[in-house]
Amino acid sequence: MGKTEPITVFGRRLRRARRLARIPQDKLGVAIGLDETTASARISRYETGVHEPSFEIARKLAAVLKVPTAYLYCDQDELAEFLLAWPHLTRTEKKEIGHIVENRPSSRT
Repeated sequence: MGKTEPITVFGRRLRRARRLARIPQDKLGVAIGLDETTASARISRYETGVHEPSFEIARKLAAVLKVPTAYLYCDQDELAEFLLAWPHLTRTEKKEIGHIVENRPSSRT
C-alpha cells in the first residue's frame, strides 16, 4: 500500500514541514499529546486531508515543527516560503521589509 499524496493545502504544508524537521509521523503525534497507538494514523490523516485538525492542534503541530501556524494554511507557495524564512531574518532585514510594505503603492485611493 503506497503513501497517499496530500490533497489539501494543510496536508501538503504539514508533510513538508514534518519532513524538513525529520520527525516521523508517530513521534510528531506523540509530541503534540496524541496516544502513541494512534499518533501515526492521525498525523497521516491530517497530511492526506482525510481529517483537518482543530486550530489548537494545528498550533501544537506548528510549535513542534518550529514553523509559523500560518504556514500550515498558506495557499500561496511563495508566501509560504517567506513565512518559513521570516524567523531567520535579521532585525535589519525585517525592518527593510516592513519599510517596503509600508511604502508600497496602494490600490486603495
